[in-house]
Amino acid sequence: MADLAMEDLVKEALEMFRPQLQAEGGDLEFVCIDEQNRVHLNLVGACMGCPMAFMTLKMGIEQYLKDACPQVTEVIQDNASPMDEGMEF
Repeated sequence: MADLAMEDLVKEALEMFRPQLQAEGGDLEFVCIDEQNRVHLNLVGACMGCPMAFMTLKMGIEQYLKDACPQVTEVIQDNASPMDEGMEF
């Protein structure tokens, strides 16, 4: 489990990113940070089922979090559809 300082930094960065998702009718929910410093999220609203959700997750949210908190190794969407889970980037 990540320390509280890292979790606070990640949550703060996510709050800064959320308006970009909300402007398109989507949003995100923080789930946790695991032992490998992977951030787990749920994408909700218009982001659920959106064909661009994976790109948003990897090129948008993950890059933003890695810039804000270099300890982050990856961002994982916990509520991804089975079709999305098999995608490699």
